[in-house]
Amino acid sequence: MVRLLKRKGNLIKLHPAQILVLGFGSLILVGTLLLMLPISTVEEGRGLNFIDALFEATSAVCVTGLAVVDTGTTFTLFGQIVLLVLIQFGGWGIMTIAIFMFIILGKKIGLKERLLLQDSLNVVTLSGVVHLVLRIIRITLIVEGLCALILAIRWSFEMTWGKAIYYGIFHSISSFNNAGFGLEPDSLSKWVGDPTINIVITFLFITGGIGFTVILDIWQKKSLRKLSLHSKIALLVTLILNIVGTLIILVSEFHNPATIGKLGLEDKLWASYFQGVVPRTAGFNTIDIGQMTLSSKVFTMVLMFIGASSGSTGGGIKVTTFAIIIFAFWAVLTNRDDVNIFKRRISWRLVNKSLSIGVIAIFFIFIIFFLLTYTEKADMSSILFETISAFGTVGLSAGLTGDLTPVGRVLITIMMFIGRLGPLTMAFALLVKKNDAKVRYAEEKILIG
Repeated sequence: MVRLLKRKGNLIKLHPAQILVLGFGSLILVGTLLLMLPISTVEEGRGLNFIDALFEATSAVCVTGLAVVDTGTTFTLFGQIVLLVLIQFGGWGIMTIAIFMFIILGKKIGLKERLLLQDSLNVVTLSGVVHLVLRIIRITLIVEGLCALILAIRWSFEMTWGKAIYYGIFHSISSFNNAGFGLEPDSLSKWVGDPTINIVITFLFITGGIGFTVILDIWQKKSLRKLSLHSKIALLVTLILNIVGTLIILVSEFHNPATIGKLGLEDKLWASYFQGVVPRTAGFNTIDIGQMTLSSKVFTMVLMFIGASSGSTGGGIKVTTFAIIIFAFWAVLTNRDDVNIFKRRISWRLVNKSLSIGVIAIFFIFIIFFLLTYTEKADMSSILFETISAFGTVGLSAGLTGDLTPVGRVLITIMMFIGRLGPLTMAFALLVKKNDAKVRYAEEKILIG
């Protein structure tokens, strides 16, 4: 799992996590430079300044959706296409793009590339990873294409066909990759009660958030009983969180005149459903997030922290990680030696890894949140909401994003980068020293709890 690179006669060891960091960083840098070009913005003769361009490029590559400028009015067609390409590449992942290019150029894909791809896609085995790349790209293009067509037909009733097709393509790519970038200043608020928009957009980001391995597992097995344990957990926890999220938003916002209080019952249900399922993955909104009740914001932060499934385009600690932590707690409370899920035993090594992901995530969130309290003049809940949204690569904002200071924008940029790569990957990239000592010390107990 270690790649060796030659440089001036010396061997430099790069962990796969470091290579992924460099890959995403390079893509972000290219995107930043492109968005700084005058041709990228509507205002002639000026592109975005470096910090804003870096923020937007990072948000696109990390499929977050937080924006310091309005996408529809700030960027030209060229700038918007740059964002779309960054979103698509960011959703696929660096190694998926690299392997696809290898295939196109007819180059041999060696063991090192397969190991990196395994890390990038977060799959258990090396078997069939290259074939998996082709399936991922094929599924993405088919789903995005069909949904873009449906959205274009719907939007053709209120705009020209050319604009409707473009809106369909843009929002389809943005949704499936869980990016949350939209072309309207208020996201999708004007279609809060529109069944077609609600169903298609949520289908896209829920499908993208479930993960490619789960999608392929469903396609191949065609039976819930035959699905892998990973797929069963991902689907069940996703379903539970979506239902609970919808109910919480409906109850908490039912009488709030600033969100859904003034809507009819049917529109309230659509708004609650959309805003209940969107926090774990995409950054679209059909109601004003900043006007939601504090209880809704707190629960939204929990959903953003949990995030989507492993191997998906979403962020967070992942639903499978969350499930393992919950079942591990239950095993401890019931004094059991094993962690069992669906009559299958989970190794304590995997449990420890899940707990580590949760702890490292909280650590990174706390550090960025703490620093933001120095740089931003805003209430604590808004700062924390923005921080967790960036970590979960969700893109929802309580209204703070556009008012961030330059330092604050850099901090949120760092948080989005950490969230896309994952807390454990970032930890591996920063702490690469391996302890090869063969000494095992004597065990001693300490008091805990």
